[in-house]
Amino acid sequence: MATRILIFDTTLRDGEQSPGYSMNTREKLELARQIARLRVDIIEAGFPIASPGDFEAVKVISQNIRDGVTIAGLCRTRDQDIDRAWEALQHAERPRIHTFIATSDIHMRYKLKMSREEVLESAVRAVKRARGYTDDVEFSCEDACRTDQDFLCQVVGAAIQAGATTINIPDTVGYVIPWEYGERMRDLMNRVPNIDKVVVSVHTHNDLGLAVANSLAGVREGARQIECTINGIGERAGNASLEEIVMAIRTRKDIVDAETGVKTEEIYKTSKLLTTITGIPVQPNKAIVGANAFAHEAGIHQHGMLSHALTYEIMTPESVGVPQSRLVLGKHSGRHALKKRLQDLGVDLGEEDLSKAFQRFKELCDKKKEVFDDDLLAIVEEQVLTLSETYVLDHLQFASGTNMIPSATVRLRKEDEIHQESGCGDGPVDATFKAIDQITGMHPRLKDYGIRAVTSGKDALGEVMVSIEIDGQTIIGRGTSTDVIEASAKAYLNAINRAVGRNAPPEKEVKEGV
Repeated sequence: MATRILIFDTTLRDGEQSPGYSMNTREKLELARQIARLRVDIIEAGFPIASPGDFEAVKVISQNIRDGVTIAGLCRTRDQDIDRAWEALQHAERPRIHTFIATSDIHMRYKLKMSREEVLESAVRAVKRARGYTDDVEFSCEDACRTDQDFLCQVVGAAIQAGATTINIPDTVGYVIPWEYGERMRDLMNRVPNIDKVVVSVHTHNDLGLAVANSLAGVREGARQIECTINGIGERAGNASLEEIVMAIRTRKDIVDAETGVKTEEIYKTSKLLTTITGIPVQPNKAIVGANAFAHEAGIHQHGMLSHALTYEIMTPESVGVPQSRLVLGKHSGRHALKKRLQDLGVDLGEEDLSKAFQRFKELCDKKKEVFDDDLLAIVEEQVLTLSETYVLDHLQFASGTNMIPSATVRLRKEDEIHQESGCGDGPVDATFKAIDQITGMHPRLKDYGIRAVTSGKDALGEVMVSIEIDGQTIIGRGTSTDVIEASAKAYLNAINRAVGRNAPPEKEVKEGV
């Protein structure tokens, strides 16, 4: 019988700590709901003591996510960390306190400035305190893979004796290679008393591009929990990718005698939601969820695919929720047809959200000859998953040419008020942004601007991503339209609205972990 592997998703904690991936409480809850639909076993919701924002996010997720999913909060071995974690987690249906301390000589000497004896004592005290709140306690030896193996065995054994129910062996800096990690895990399994009575977990980073391979090496030696993130996001080069881990186990079950409880058909949708919230797309050649993961261009590949898909695809696109139909709807299609197609794509909207999507769909149909599945997903992401708007684009007119100064006139609606201004710039996009600045009174610094076609063709839906900086905070904005200037205006305005309306948490005081 295959071993059941627990999937511990740390997208909202370790993933969110990576630059550019910060999320507010609403966005974290939205993503947590989708991760729960993915049927992972544990969601690490955040680091409660890091900031008021992180505490609130863990608390809200604990209050709202049910269906048997364990909600974990990370904390150091300090008393106040553990108490704060429990304060946020106490509302969860299945709470877990995850406490950690560094055990490598380099971390103990330069970061903690503690002796081995002090670290050992701190670990035991923390686990016991956490057990006073809940019987589900995970303990992690930060930088375990650069820790003296004898001391690692000693700390793990002491944590188990103190009451830890899960022991995590993280490769915090992505240092080890698979057979080395496997040897360390095998040694722990053979030497530590009662280690067979707890769940041993692996947590690997991708600094050498080996995170997934190292995690699988740990599973081979008896680990029963894998800590990973959607799209492999995380500190520096990222964490082990959840989708790659899960599909490797599923696809190679002839070699990996294990299984997970993940609903793989939700993988693509979860990946897309993360990129929508953060504004950071995955690279086209990303395994499982990249744009080219199921694309075939070479003639010999196309010939093989036409004969039998398995010649060049080791898994089906449907198995991870990648939509297959290209042309789906047109301007004569009705609301019912749109609802049915969205359901086929795994999107089930309420009536209010469906009305928003249908209105945007009809507007798009007047501009495009063909509407594709990716167009529909972009509509849903733009209309349903964005924050409420303070400023709404009511009208945009621009002029540009080789022998004229580019200008733009923008009219925005704010509640019942209409505001209109004009601006000039180096191009129509710059002129549009300056007009918006005049209306809103905000003058952010544009850090990044990117545009891509959502689908193919001359009338393709264009998606613009902007990154602006206001008062030291970086905010992402997103907009779509068949007109790239309009898409740019929507993206810039989306970022402005986020700056106006978001309840951004303060800069984290603590940003460390396994």
